[in-house]
Amino acid sequence: MSAVVLLKVMHILSAAVILGTGFGIAFFTWFGYRSAMRTGDITVLRHTMRYTVIADTWFTAPAVAFQVLSGVALMLLYGWPLATPWSIAVWSLFLVAGACWLPVLKLQVMLRDEAGRAASVGALPAHFHVLFKWWFALGIPAFAAVLAIYWLMVAKPWAVG
Repeated sequence: MSAVVLLKVMHILSAAVILGTGFGIAFFTWFGYRSAMRTGDITVLRHTMRYTVIADTWFTAPAVAFQVLSGVALMLLYGWPLATPWSIAVWSLFLVAGACWLPVLKLQVMLRDEAGRAASVGALPAHFHVLFKWWFALGIPAFAAVLAIYWLMVAKPWAVG
């Protein structure tokens, strides 16, 4: 297997990690939150938020960093200009996803810390639920941007080569 093919496979796998962890974390966090609110079990919420932060730290963040590096490397190896309509669309969507995801990271840490401090679900401050709504709302455009990037990577409209 050539180095270019290996890099391309790793690029695709890291994109799958981003998509998978994005969806998986959203699913896990949403249903963990809903379960904790329904049952009043603060332990469920604490574990949910703790593992949400861990998953984004260990899986999503490294995959995002690798996407940038491997994407640029692949474009250079293929001799594609870095500024084509296709690459501008990809990078723009990547920035949209990042502009949503970076605040989500901060919100997840805040939610984890608040859940850790609360004696019970009923003792959670009102702003905890506001922060959670922001977490959810920011996830929608971020996930939509990742899906659009996937489409651009596969269909390659406006791409060179």
